[in-house]
Amino acid sequence: MTFVWDIDPEIFNLFGVLSVRFYSLLFALGLVLGYSVVRRIWIREKLAINLLETLALYIFTATLLGARIGHCLFYEPAYYLKYPWEIILPFTLHNGSFEFTGYQGLASHGGILAVFIAIIIFSRRYKLNVYDLLDKVSVGGALTAVFIRLGNFMNSEIIGIPTHSNFGVVFKRADDVVRHPAQLYEALAYLIIFLIVFSLYKAEKKRKPGFIFGSFFSLLFISRFIIEFVKIDQVQFEQGMTINMGQILSIPFIILGIIVMIIMWKERIDFSGNK
Repeated sequence: MTFVWDIDPEIFNLFGVLSVRFYSLLFALGLVLGYSVVRRIWIREKLAINLLETLALYIFTATLLGARIGHCLFYEPAYYLKYPWEIILPFTLHNGSFEFTGYQGLASHGGILAVFIAIIIFSRRYKLNVYDLLDKVSVGGALTAVFIRLGNFMNSEIIGIPTHSNFGVVFKRADDVVRHPAQLYEALAYLIIFLIVFSLYKAEKKRKPGFIFGSFFSLLFISRFIIEFVKIDQVQFEQGMTINMGQILSIPFIILGIIVMIIMWKERIDFSGNK
């Protein structure tokens, strides 16, 4: 039951400068597939494709900026306050030494928060129902999240705590300990969430806009909160904490998702009980 994982996360390197990695390709693939799902919904509802293309640009930009800034502020603020240019630039430059690193450090909480804000801005600019947009994007976003975690697995990062048994994965690039494959747990959870919200979108003809978004947020971050218990600490300051930074950041999202679900469910029902 022990699986040894020792894949080089780098596929190839161009001229010793530009590294092409599995994580980047899986991240891009997740965005493309998520977009394809939303596009299918968009066409089904006979909405203007040019608006979807503009929305995709908003989301892509917000995802990268939000995830990057979120990691720098939530997990390594001291380092990035010292080297603030590395928040945006994909390389380090210390004492005249140059090294291309890519964007090592993306926080999903920051990315999702930024996308949430971007959709609000987009809806106001184009006078669209923000809850309806959030529902559509939630379906695609759940699928994108699956591939991001698969990318983490290819990187042998965000690894789990030891299983103290023969069940688990040995991440050879980290050590020889049998650990929980936390990335795969999350990928599986997000795939299940995608199937749930996609089914809700197809089946619930009289749904109130926003209910699917609330379901997505609550399910996504409840699963994230639970799985964090089998992850190692991502940064040193988390050692000794009862719950880690990922769990602390998940709580507001869980609460928001549940509140939206309750509000939208109640608005579907009048006082006579008719839907």
